[in-house]
Amino acid sequence: MTDKPIPKYMQLKGELLSWMESGRMKPDDQIPSENEIAVQFGMSRQTVRQALGQLEKEGWLYRLQGKGTFVARQETRPLQTSSMIGMMTTHISDYIFPHLVRGAEAQLRGSGYSMMLSSTDNDKNKERENLEMLLGQPFKGLIIEPTKSAQGNPNLPLFLALEIHRIPFIMINERYPELHCPCLKLDDEAGGFMAAEHLIELGHREIAGFFKTDDLQGANRLKGFTRALHKHRLPLGADTVTHYTSEQKHSVPYEAALKMLQGRQRPTAFVCYNDELAVLLLEAARQTGLSVPDDLSIIGFDDSTLATATEVKLTTLKHPKELMGIEAANMLIDMIERKSAEPPKDRIYKPELVLRSSTKRLEQLDRS
Repeated sequence: MTDKPIPKYMQLKGELLSWMESGRMKPDDQIPSENEIAVQFGMSRQTVRQALGQLEKEGWLYRLQGKGTFVARQETRPLQTSSMIGMMTTHISDYIFPHLVRGAEAQLRGSGYSMMLSSTDNDKNKERENLEMLLGQPFKGLIIEPTKSAQGNPNLPLFLALEIHRIPFIMINERYPELHCPCLKLDDEAGGFMAAEHLIELGHREIAGFFKTDDLQGANRLKGFTRALHKHRLPLGADTVTHYTSEQKHSVPYEAALKMLQGRQRPTAFVCYNDELAVLLLEAARQTGLSVPDDLSIIGFDDSTLATATEVKLTTLKHPKELMGIEAANMLIDMIERKSAEPPKDRIYKPELVLRSSTKRLEQLDRS
């Protein structure tokens, strides 16, 4: 991944926006000339012209022929530039994300804000492109889901630019360790622990876990899973844990599950990174002639619509989804409108185990 610097015209645009938002430059104030700005910031006149041109196009500045460029009045700016919130997630239209987005959008709209939605498709290069776009727009604040949060943060300079320009932002589901922004997230480690311990309490001892570990959610779910096994003195075997990346999610865990289920000492239970994977591994069980839960117990994660979409209804851990979107919007609005003198605190949600038909007690299993 390239650590691409922020274009200079965008840096300048952000600085001038912060001056207008803070009142340092007031409506109808004449701004310095292109040459004066170029000297002050050590930039070329072409760079200055590009930044001013965008600000004029977006309604932040206006020109008077022969007189200069001035700060526009609030009422002359387009509504979307004065009340827009940006929301950037790894996905938009599938899995739990529509619920999360719907919660945030409804809350923002009810508070007089509009929302621009963008997706990284779980790609760090797209994350960089989206951040560059967002920095070039006069957003009031941002709700961001980090992309592959366990694989570092090559876009750190862009996130720091948000802080430099005093653009409020919060993160959902996880947070890059280098940043100090507020975060709303599920206690994923507790969820992984609860899933494994529930199976142990049902009498299972040969439990396999499958975790996507390029994001911190998966890494923490794996941590909770192994903690439960250690607590109950269950050994970690060579096939106990299968870890994979986003790009491998349709192949690596499925192939590993097939191999395990065709082996002599097959597991009696699976803990899955999420419901999407659990549904895929239901198919692996069918392919090997096994029945869930009669021959194999499976636990998913997130309580998505997929959890009840097949004939086997998944036992799973509940993700707050829409509530997280609502509370993320409320937290960001409080930051923008400075409703509290105290900085907002992280919101950590406790996972809840939702019991359905994909798990049962070990002594009831047919191991023949």
